[in-house]
Amino acid sequence: MPDHGGKVFIVTGAASGIGRAAALRLAADRARVALADIDGEGGEATAEAIRAAGGEARFQRVDVRTGPEVERFFEAVDREWGRLDGAFCNAGINGPTARIEEYAEADFDRVLATNLKAVWLTMRSALPRIRRAGGGAIVNTGSTASLLGYGTLGGYVAAKHGVLGLTKTAALEYAADGVRVNCVCPGPIDTPLMQGIEQSTNPDNPMAVREAFAQTTALKRYGRPEEIGALVSFLLSDEAAYITGAAVSIDGGVVAGI
Repeated sequence: MPDHGGKVFIVTGAASGIGRAAALRLAADRARVALADIDGEGGEATAEAIRAAGGEARFQRVDVRTGPEVERFFEAVDREWGRLDGAFCNAGINGPTARIEEYAEADFDRVLATNLKAVWLTMRSALPRIRRAGGGAIVNTGSTASLLGYGTLGGYVAAKHGVLGLTKTAALEYAADGVRVNCVCPGPIDTPLMQGIEQSTNPDNPMAVREAFAQTTALKRYGRPEEIGALVSFLLSDEAAYITGAAVSIDGGVVAGI
């Protein structure tokens, strides 16, 4: 188990799902955790759960698609704890399911802003602070959709491919500064986001979609958010000191093939 020994990490999209699980795990591994999400109630609930378990957490409602809001969040972390050792850039949405010619421009813009632009904005604010702390790590949330195509999820796939590209670029740019940057690529995970995909794909029978996604994995099941949280904590730790620029699949065997 990693021991973060009082280091400071930020987690975006911390109100539920993978973000909440990662925040709880980082706190359990002795990190101080600054949480951001547009869902104020859910974000506060995550922070309260960490504090109830004896950890240190602060939450701020942030629209991570907006540069000034993201920077204000980091400035508040500076005032509270005076340093930043790493970041988990996780906020995201699935968007609609539609073929490319039927995909609304506004929906495409919204999905890319939330899933891709927000990662860039968060890294842009995090990187100079991590560098000033003497180095650290960033983990971005990609997807098997960073590595594969999925019909009717064009906006999501485009954004997640972009996240992987940003990850590799940042890893190259900041290696000399002691900053590692990696991308976790989850398969189907039991989260509100996946439930939304199930519902939008087949409103009449979302459980059929769930079973179909489970069957795409070698393990024939959905992953648990806690399994992703454990990987994130490892990648942010010194134990992962030789891993950077990587797309780390945690997908039950989806990308291994049929």
